[in-house]
Amino acid sequence: MWRVWKDKVVVIAGAASAIGRATALALARQGAHLVLAARREEPLDELARACETLGAHCLYVPTDVTDAAEVRALAAEAVQTFGRIDGWVNSAGVYLVGRLEETPDDAFRQVMETNFFGTVHGSRSALAQFRRQGRGVLINVSSIFGSTTVPYVSAYAASKVAVRGFSASIRQEFEGAGIHVCTILPSATDAPLREHSANYTGWRIRSLEPIYAPERVAHAIVRVLEHPRRELFIGPSFRAFALLSNTRSFERPRQPRTSDHRFLPVAQGAGRDESRRSPARLWFKRLLLAGGLFATVASLRRAAA
Repeated sequence: MWRVWKDKVVVIAGAASAIGRATALALARQGAHLVLAARREEPLDELARACETLGAHCLYVPTDVTDAAEVRALAAEAVQTFGRIDGWVNSAGVYLVGRLEETPDDAFRQVMETNFFGTVHGSRSALAQFRRQGRGVLINVSSIFGSTTVPYVSAYAASKVAVRGFSASIRQEFEGAGIHVCTILPSATDAPLREHSANYTGWRIRSLEPIYAPERVAHAIVRVLEHPRRELFIGPSFRAFALLSNTRSFERPRQPRTSDHRFLPVAQGAGRDESRRSPARLWFKRLLLAGGLFATVASLRRAAA
């Protein structure tokens, strides 16, 4: 990809791991100016150093996205340092699994505070600056669960549906203003899910196949920053995902329930979750391919009839 974002300024909320981290590295290779935000300073410092070796100019600001004042301060520091903000990516998120009646109120609320209200706070700050500039690209990361869902993820699904609807509404508010509001809806992403989850099921979380590398999502984000579009799904169609992921939520071994302390920043888990790699992934992809070929052949036969 050509260095379209060289010397442009991008704020990434949730930059310490997974999609946010991969997006930072992808933009660093283009020579962007990056403002990196997450709760813990150590992974931000390490990421900033890695990005600078790739040609980026970096500022990192420890930020809790659930605190609107901290997010406003993040935006102000970005403008003070670089003079403007060209793009803003809201990718911070936490995960929770469990039956609704077994999920504590405060844990459910924390998912909404981080995933949804964190996105609201970031969007407010970004769009205020974009309005002053007359331009800018906002990207909010939703999920495949923004359009379909499986059992035991009601809090997470609700937050991601909210992100999608919120983004669609404010997109309409800024039509014709030179400001773009875009939504990314990734399928399962290779991330340290267990370390960053609250689990009230008593079972170990199992990956939802197929799993996509965070670099693939990051590449899509950079592409949408360059050529804004309303929404972009990454992965299989939501119908295929709903059909095939429904039985893959948990593994047989049981584990003690993990409470909402899992929402706190952790020292580990900035990279991939190696436990998510399984032989089933290859067979899942083959199944999707076979299903797609079957549907294509059936469609051609109907057209020829």
